[in-house]
Amino acid sequence: MNPPNQDARAFPHELDAAEQAVWRRVRASQRLSPSNGGMNLAFQALGSPCRVWWAEPPAKVTTTAEAVVRWVAQFEARYSRFIPTSLVNRINDAAGREWVQIDPELERMLALCQEMHFITRGTFDPTALPLVRLWDWKANPPKAPEEAAIEAARKLVGWRKVQRAPGRVFLPEPGMALDLGGMGKEYAVDQVTQLISEMGATSGLVDFGADVRVFGPPPLGKPAWHIGLEDAALPGQCWTGLAVNEQAVATSGDYRRHFVANGRRYGHILDVRTGRPVDNGCRAVSVIAPSCSLAGTLSTAAFVLGPQEGLRLLDATPQVEGCIMTDDVKFPSRRFHEFTTR
Repeated sequence: MNPPNQDARAFPHELDAAEQAVWRRVRASQRLSPSNGGMNLAFQALGSPCRVWWAEPPAKVTTTAEAVVRWVAQFEARYSRFIPTSLVNRINDAAGREWVQIDPELERMLALCQEMHFITRGTFDPTALPLVRLWDWKANPPKAPEEAAIEAARKLVGWRKVQRAPGRVFLPEPGMALDLGGMGKEYAVDQVTQLISEMGATSGLVDFGADVRVFGPPPLGKPAWHIGLEDAALPGQCWTGLAVNEQAVATSGDYRRHFVANGRRYGHILDVRTGRPVDNGCRAVSVIAPSCSLAGTLSTAAFVLGPQEGLRLLDATPQVEGCIMTDDVKFPSRRFHEFTTR
């Protein structure tokens, strides 16, 4: 499954004040350099290190780099919950009061959310923000919230409650809130892949915080693109590599972000069905799929569902392979081994 086909350059030419601020920040971090017969653009955005490599006629290099940075900055400014003036925050602020006009890009993302909610059997839920706010992994010292607070937050969660009409959206209960963090970065990977392709790139790799998509022939005449998978038991090291073409790879895990309180470990991935962090033994899930949006959403869903049910989800989804990792066992999908390089 791929995101709806559209021109990834559809943003207006003029930047508003918030978009300009994000654009200046992202642009200040960018580094552009030749690499492996193409160009490598590195920058910081969407809360992650970002990298775009592409091959195209040299005369277009600067134009492509500028277009990528501009698109990503506008995307972050409009749809990040961490930007106070974003469209997502305007929707959340209006919860329980009024409908909010939305732009075509957000309309496409909400349609994709609907599809992902269905595919993942409800484990992907963009209205989980009340629970995310409640479980504060940055608190010092961190602590688990009270049972009553968890139940109160759970009542505000539910994608099926969201009311949508052409060009507008409404959250019917005060306190409800959208958070596109569960798929926004992956969606951006897909759109930037489309953008550089439209601008003439003959091949490319887009990597936003280890959510990756590739297209076209790999550099230096290699038969496939090689993507390393980090070892949850030994962060910073790879336990295997994947050889992929015209595909995306995404990994979800709690081995880097968790806390321990009263002797119990709490990861940062929440199960909206319980209102609590996932506690099923999973440490990471990596998924190969045709789009990064699908790979990222399925990796998180399989993590929430656990080894057995999560593996059934991966095996039941066409053109998808993956591997679910616990502390001591790896559960690969039927054809996952065909993509591993060691």
